Amino acid sequence: MAVELDKSANQSTQMAFLIVEVMAEIGKPVALSDLARRIGASKVRVFRFLRTLLSMGYVLQDPETERYRLSYKLYHLGQALADSTDILREARPVMVALRDLTGFTVSFSQMEAGGMRILDMVRSQQPVEIVTRPGALLDFHASAQGKIALAFGGARLAETLRAWTGETHVDPAQLTTEVAAVQARGWAEAPNETLQGVTAVSAPVYDMTGAFVATLTIAGPTFIIGTPPEPRFVQALTDAARRLSTNLGNTDQRT
Repeated sequence: MAVELDKSANQSTQMAFLIVEVMAEIGKPVALSDLARRIGASKVRVFRFLRTLLSMGYVLQDPETERYRLSYKLYHLGQALADSTDILREARPVMVALRDLTGFTVSFSQMEAGGMRILDMVRSQQPVEIVTRPGALLDFHASAQGKIALAFGGARLAETLRAWTGETHVDPAQLTTEVAAVQARGWAEAPNETLQGVTAVSAPVYDMTGAFVATLTIAGPTFIIGTPPEPRFVQALTDAARRLSTNLGNTDQRT
């Protein structure tokens, strides 16, 4: 039976997800002809989408039977989403307490291949507006979060380093020295590097295995946080990151 696609939306995207959903519903390796019949589309069209899903690692094909099945990549994505949701649930009260203690906007970010993704924020009223929003992807080299990832998460610098402001560090040698300092002291700063007048200070968060999983960050006016940041702000941040790590089962207290 043919499935009616929404003509007001991207039909290629709909078809790709429909194939994945139908394969998940079938729950076992399926032949191209059976899959096309189930969806109500031509074998040629379904085959085209299957080849794309194969190239991306979401679908596998048995070389002997030529049947298709879903890979575990989708499972890992779902698990990562579930883990992130659990972490955010633990992070939120810690973030609120840190915001109330310091008066600064607090954000929670996790590492992706291209940078640090902000997943949640607790905002505070400051003379300088923090324009970053949840969902933003921050460069490794130009953010406090990214420098933590470079120091503790195995992140790598991009080949081209964009200067967001006149104070963004784009010299790889300088960044290497800075990352070594971050590793030694356990926190990172990015004064005026993404946005002029705004300083961010980040600390790492670890899970029960001791693996780096996220950053906790305060951000506010540079003239209030200071350069270098005032010790009381750094202490409040690192204490909060340590508390969140403990809540996630970490016991080595590296933060």
